Amino acid sequence: MRHALTAILAAVSFSSIAVAQTDFVTPPAPPPQSEIGATVAKDMDGLMTLYRDLHANPELSLQEVNTAAKLAKRLKALKFDVTEKVGGTGVVAVMKNGTGPVLLIRADMDGLPVIEQTGLDFASKVRTKTPEGVETGVMHACGHDTHMTAFIETAKLLAGRKDQWKGTLVMILQPAEEVGKGARDMLEDGLYTRFPRPTHAIAFHDAANLEAGVIGYTPGYALANVDSIDILVKGVGGHGAYPQTTKDPIVLGARIVTTLQTLVSREQEPQDPAVVTVGSFQGGAKHNIIPDQAKLLLTVRSYSDETRARLIEGIKRISRGEAIAAGVPDDKMPVVTVQDEFTPSTYNPPEFAEQMAGLLKTHFPAGRVVKTPAVMGGEDFGRFYRADKSIHSFIFWVGGVPADKMAQAQAGQLTLPSLHSPFWAPQADQVIATASEAMTVLALDILKKD
Repeated sequence: MRHALTAILAAVSFSSIAVAQTDFVTPPAPPPQSEIGATVAKDMDGLMTLYRDLHANPELSLQEVNTAAKLAKRLKALKFDVTEKVGGTGVVAVMKNGTGPVLLIRADMDGLPVIEQTGLDFASKVRTKTPEGVETGVMHACGHDTHMTAFIETAKLLAGRKDQWKGTLVMILQPAEEVGKGARDMLEDGLYTRFPRPTHAIAFHDAANLEAGVIGYTPGYALANVDSIDILVKGVGGHGAYPQTTKDPIVLGARIVTTLQTLVSREQEPQDPAVVTVGSFQGGAKHNIIPDQAKLLLTVRSYSDETRARLIEGIKRISRGEAIAAGVPDDKMPVVTVQDEFTPSTYNPPEFAEQMAGLLKTHFPAGRVVKTPAVMGGEDFGRFYRADKSIHSFIFWVGGVPADKMAQAQAGQLTLPSLHSPFWAPQADQVIATASEAMTVLALDILKKD
């Protein structure tokens, strides 16, 4: 993404120089605003009020009760047939408008256990306890507040244009994206059986590495499989002064950490990206005591299911192999646990992705829509396609970095905060306006009249 943006910014800079050196050249007028864009602009004051409210009042995954209720109320006012508490706190809003395709449009609702440090006037002051009992702040550090606001505006735009499309809208507000459970829970609660089964599905995500208002798209794999894996390393504890009487799980854990790196560097096809990161190494309580166990917490990323399975099997093999080499008895072999919060990779069928990108390139000014590389982040929107691969599915990015910040970052004068950072504050009006317009344009084409 960075290389594409560099090219765009360079082109803009060269054009500016050419104009500056030719006094009689009149700068081109900005492209006329589309009718949809003009409508969004008129609605922006109200949209920003909604955005600030959502931002200031985030709720953790599986706890999105108030968020779901306030947005369901808005959907009901737009004359959608609304069902609440789908898959927990999920909301499904259906609008039928004759025969035709069934389009699912999705936004996610949950915040993160992050203490906000943006300095915004409407910054979140919410504090709560995680399911593990840890007291924390709560923040929309991944931009789901912009997702929900654009979702509501898209619903409004489409509800007001029923004479321009036909088919069925299934608009869903999904819980628990951050823990990889929300899409699965909604599907298991009958999303495709209780409600019209989609033929198409679209969504967007704000981006912390694209300039505000720039749309990014990725044909094929767009986001990764995400696994959380625990390794319980067992040993024989004892006095630190007499290590010969022990089987040290910390030394064994260190060996496992080191050998795990070969899964990617020596066993993985270089053209098939993968990540095995040990994010936590827990063991021991005192300087002179060798504990009887240690614990490693891993995040594992991949794209294909085959690569995922191979990495997980490799983690198990290496853990056991290193334990055997250390002389650990059979009854104390490491225990490898793959956590339930698996997020599957997100795949944009390439032909459909290029078709959708082509529509957006036609609608928006040149340079606003760019092809971006796949990332190793996770996003459970991919489950909706995995549940029925006949669905035409497309998720795209909408940049949120203010233009001046992007220019400073390109010049090496600033390091941009990432998604999930306590400092991430997207240029929300640009994200919301661009995403609302883009999703409406795509929806009107998918549901176009013959």
